[in-house]
Amino acid sequence: MSSYHIGDLYTGKLVRLGAVKAEEKDALSRWSHDAEYMRMMNFNVAYPQPPSFYEEKMKEDHSPNSFYFGVRTLADDKLIGNTGLWCDFTHGDAWFWIGIGEADSRGKGYGYDATELMLGYAFRELNLYRVTLGVFGYNERARRTYEKAGFVHEGTQREVLYREGKRWDLQDMGLLRSEWEARREQAHVVEPERMLSP
Repeated sequence: MSSYHIGDLYTGKLVRLGAVKAEEKDALSRWSHDAEYMRMMNFNVAYPQPPSFYEEKMKEDHSPNSFYFGVRTLADDKLIGNTGLWCDFTHGDAWFWIGIGEADSRGKGYGYDATELMLGYAFRELNLYRVTLGVFGYNERARRTYEKAGFVHEGTQREVLYREGKRWDLQDMGLLRSEWEARREQAHVVEPERMLSP
């Protein structure tokens, strides 16, 4: 007979990953009124959305290839952001995204902690081969976070984005499973092991 120790997939040092509750659509709507948040998140025109928009979006984000989480503080279980993976299981690749919606929670390490959790989820739970992301040239804070988590610059889409009268690059970054595993070994993080009962 054997037992298996399962490491926690959802809890980091500062945050945990969890479901976004239907009643929290008001917070998602409030974040859409924050121009900085909207312009860091995607190419789309920043446009405030009502709570009903996010109620429908939450339903869409539960496709078989999409994994969507709320980012919650460990201290008080407050929803401060969201994150997700869009997976191509044929090739073992996923597109990663994250946003810290609460302005007073930015720059405090929550995004890095959530990124580490999502990488663990991608490689340990979904058994992916690589994780990919894109970061806008003006989002230095995010780029530093991704580099700290092990992402490597793979290419540049030059002047692809137009904001505030200026053209901006999109930096393509990626992380291979082997690179993630090597980082964990260097940090002396031990994967859960199968343990035999005496």
